[in-house]
Amino acid sequence: MTAIDKTDRSIELIDLRTIYPLDMETIAKSVQKTGRVVIVHEAPKTCGFGAEIASRIMEHCFLHLEAPIQRVTGFDTIMPYYKLELEYLPEAERIGKAIEEVAAY
Repeated sequence: MTAIDKTDRSIELIDLRTIYPLDMETIAKSVQKTGRVVIVHEAPKTCGFGAEIASRIMEHCFLHLEAPIQRVTGFDTIMPYYKLELEYLPEAERIGKAIEEVAAY
């Protein structure tokens, strides 16, 4: 976990190195501490692993959430060829917007 200061906000970042086994203990500690979650991954939003993470957070940490979970993902379309790949992947602007929305809730 890494804390990043942006303006007067402290953001806790968890980089999941593996999805199996999923480190639910670290995720739960972060949710309990912050009360907020933004999940970022490159796969499409529908049926992406971020949905599984969100589901597990709801199952184990629902009472600690202070805002709805946000997901910033690839789009629900086929991954484009290399020339358009950067248009498909989550970008800093979309991630920042999700963080602002969760923080303001």
